[in-house]
Amino acid sequence: MRKIAFVLGLSVALLPACGGDSSSADSNTPPPKSMVADQPTDDGKGIGEVKEVSLNSPLKPDMVDKGKAIYEMKCAACHKLSDQRVVGPGWKGVTDRRKPEWIMNMTTNVDVMLEQDPAAQAMLKECLVRMPNQNLTIGDARDVLEFMYANDGQEVGQ
Repeated sequence: MRKIAFVLGLSVALLPACGGDSSSADSNTPPPKSMVADQPTDDGKGIGEVKEVSLNSPLKPDMVDKGKAIYEMKCAACHKLSDQRVVGPGWKGVTDRRKPEWIMNMTTNVDVMLEQDPAAQAMLKECLVRMPNQNLTIGDARDVLEFMYANDGQEVGQ
């Protein structure tokens, strides 16, 4: 019985040291840092090689044409140019919703994006089908991006 009383007394004495009594904590003391590495903040650019994109204004017609050809060959079966979702989301307005870096990272680094990017993961939950890796080069992705901007009404040069 004395042993139980001793353990209970020791537990009550140590409780504030474990954070059990917050009334004695100094309100100016910051909370302890996590032992787990902090997650990087989402900058909206996605995960991949593309960190910065310089947009053309007006759009370059040769890039728009190349992007359209790639779209017709590799993308049109799942993505419409309207806001209609087929297998994947429609492309209308995508350049207003996503940063150009995100779009290019999604098309060139799709597997990692679907595993780690919150926006890509949300789209996967909505569409229920993984976007296949179409093996686009950075150049191909840049042409497709130019076509996407043209689809969203940006001016195409001469």
